[in-house]
Amino acid sequence: MALQSINPATNELIKEFNEYSDKEIQEIIEKSHKAFLNWKKLSYEERGSIIKKAGEILLEKKEKYAEILTLEMGKPYTQAVAEVEKCAWVCEYYAHNTVDILKKEVLESDASSSYVRFDPVGVVLAVMPWNFPYWQVFRFASPVLMAGNAALLKHASNVPMSALAIEEIFMEAGLPEGLFATLLIGSKKVESVINHKFVKAATLTGSELAGSKVASACGNKLKKTVMELGGSDPFIVLEDADIREAVHWGVISRMINNGQSCIAAKRFIVVEAVYNEFLEQFTEKMKQIKMGDPMEKDTELGPVARMDLMLELDDQIKRSVGKGANLVLGGKPVEGKGSFYPPTILEVTGKEQPAYNEELFGPAAVIIKARDTDDAIAIANDTEYGLGASIWSLDKNFAEEIAEEIEAGSVFINGMVKSDPRLPFGGIKLSGYGRELSHYGIKEFVNIKTVWVK
Repeated sequence: MALQSINPATNELIKEFNEYSDKEIQEIIEKSHKAFLNWKKLSYEERGSIIKKAGEILLEKKEKYAEILTLEMGKPYTQAVAEVEKCAWVCEYYAHNTVDILKKEVLESDASSSYVRFDPVGVVLAVMPWNFPYWQVFRFASPVLMAGNAALLKHASNVPMSALAIEEIFMEAGLPEGLFATLLIGSKKVESVINHKFVKAATLTGSELAGSKVASACGNKLKKTVMELGGSDPFIVLEDADIREAVHWGVISRMINNGQSCIAAKRFIVVEAVYNEFLEQFTEKMKQIKMGDPMEKDTELGPVARMDLMLELDDQIKRSVGKGANLVLGGKPVEGKGSFYPPTILEVTGKEQPAYNEELFGPAAVIIKARDTDDAIAIANDTEYGLGASIWSLDKNFAEEIAEEIEAGSVFINGMVKSDPRLPFGGIKLSGYGRELSHYGIKEFVNIKTVWVK
């Protein structure tokens, strides 16, 4: 099977790559394990110098690497540059902080000395998505490598150029050969990689279906997993919210990355008292979004990453309208080249409408009217997902009380949900389990080892 890189702005083939053979996969895994055996002996400072260098290379060549993102999955160029810069940040964060995060932890016991140390586990497989081709990988690889592990990347099949670019960056930074390796394979070969004796754990960012398959394969071999899956994040607007501010960040949160973000605001739950005001301002702002060539620096909305994904989004909207949802804006594919879909607003009024329950992965916002705050909370939690949520209210203390009731891995008050190397990231329910980033993330793939000395 060939892996194809296709420009979603034109639907033209950029480059084609042959899938690795079973023999090549075996050789890569064995080389990765061998590299790990030496890497784990290095100090945090020695590892950190290389990971920090990777961040420096990202910044030095950010235009080059940003262009790959834009060509391969349609991300607006300015957002692609920002993604590259964020990857440099996570490299710097772990290069600088791991020595403190993973230092020996002394604990009291009946021993003369007892402590916990954090040892690497070995080769860790990452199955990563196409929507943030660099960030998803660097936020996995930086802590995993700094902890002393090796990393294998099975990237989404439509972003092979991005996958190879990441490997190139780590090699140029001085990472030992094989310690970070890209596997150009399709999803059917993932289980055989998981089953290899040298692969000790796996992490996946993607759909619930993909997550369940990887988690099941790992479970059969009793291998640790971390899952970051889908999201249908509520954006809760209360009666005392600053509507102008909420609209501003609501549009950004919904439209960032062409609407293709797990933590984008998906469901705008607005209390009845300010519903009309919010919808009017939100609609006006959405109309102003500039859609076009993602390579142009003033473009705010590029194409959906693949034609099949765009058609799936269009089908969800059509089915919702057929069930009684009100189409306020957009809702029809753009004619011509590429998989462009316009800014779309859908008023959802009932649970029977697919957009109420399904995740819309594209530039489409779902607006739901709530009677009051209690109703807004109930609607927010009425989902199988639990990744992120945001609450908008001038009464911060009240908003924090509401945050306690929201079923999500993170809650942002008067701000859009975002990932940050300093903060743990992950979800509950069908949004997955485990955490990435912060000191919580780096400890997911280490042996938390107790040492007791008499």
